Amino acid sequence: MSTDLLTPTARLLAPSGLSRDEWLKVRRQGIGGSDVAAILGMDRRRGPLEVYLDKRGELEQQRDVQLERSARRGDRLEGLVAEFFGEETGRWVVDSPGTLQHAERPYMLANPDRFSFLADGDDLSDPAVLECKTRTWRSARREDWHGEEPPDGPALQAYWYCAVTGYTKAHVAGLVDDDFIYFELAHDAELIDHLVKVVSDFWHNHVVAGVPPEPGDLESTGELLNHLWDVSADSVKLFTPEEVAEADKLLARREEIIRERKKLKRELGAVENKLKARLGDAEIALAPGRELYSWRRNGNFAPKRFREAHPDLAAAHRRQVDALDIEAIKTHHPDEYRAHRARVLRVPGSTS
Repeated sequence: MSTDLLTPTARLLAPSGLSRDEWLKVRRQGIGGSDVAAILGMDRRRGPLEVYLDKRGELEQQRDVQLERSARRGDRLEGLVAEFFGEETGRWVVDSPGTLQHAERPYMLANPDRFSFLADGDDLSDPAVLECKTRTWRSARREDWHGEEPPDGPALQAYWYCAVTGYTKAHVAGLVDDDFIYFELAHDAELIDHLVKVVSDFWHNHVVAGVPPEPGDLESTGELLNHLWDVSADSVKLFTPEEVAEADKLLARREEIIRERKKLKRELGAVENKLKARLGDAEIALAPGRELYSWRRNGNFAPKRFREAHPDLAAAHRRQVDALDIEAIKTHHPDEYRAHRARVLRVPGSTS
């Protein structure tokens, strides 16, 4: 084991304060905490294919202004979360020095938010990883921040940082609007071993080998695939017999799912119509102490029906809308028009 370790099993790969471009180069050298949930298919925004392309340097980085704003907000509030955590627990909280790298598995990277210790004078003991998060009440409800255990995403990050650093204790702390919450994670050697195995397989069998993982079922992955390649119009790829056999299996399964979806849609409609009929002219169904369900008139507005029912009102409340002239773009800039059209999957003879 190397003598330049900062934690039981990790050394400093890169200091904090790097520029964005430098930081992106560092994080492509391995798998970090925010990548683990995506590899496991537990991240709503990213899937394993996006992680693979990112690590291979094959993913064009798109600016997401809203995401960048949220990240800046999170970075600035991180210190406040850490301060609250120290006050609540009495533990001494210190900044992370930067990107850490496992000494024996260099593809295992960690960027912990903070570390915490028990302090007795100048003596420090009981080291732990501290993951700090800020959430609005909407996102907190979606992630279940008010349960007895921390949400899966931050917990996975914290456990991964334990795997990299060799520490056996971790905390997840969150500021939900103005409500402070924190959790202590019980050491789970079996889970950590499993994460190490999954990540190791992903790194060696996909990233290093240059073999893309299965794309998975995320909508964001579908959007990624939609814009991943520059496509020539009506270009053709001839499949081998093996590829044809695999494609036929997928097409057959697709048809089966479409039939199941149609059946379930009809069943869902029947159930919802029964619920609506039971409400009649009321909007909310109540039971003692709780709301059962509601059927409010708060959905999308129907402009066509409104125009037909109230032509005078419709005429009096018209306004011009500043809209993109798509037909003009199509006519005068056909290449740019085509480049920004979505790719549509169609199967000849399919039921959908």
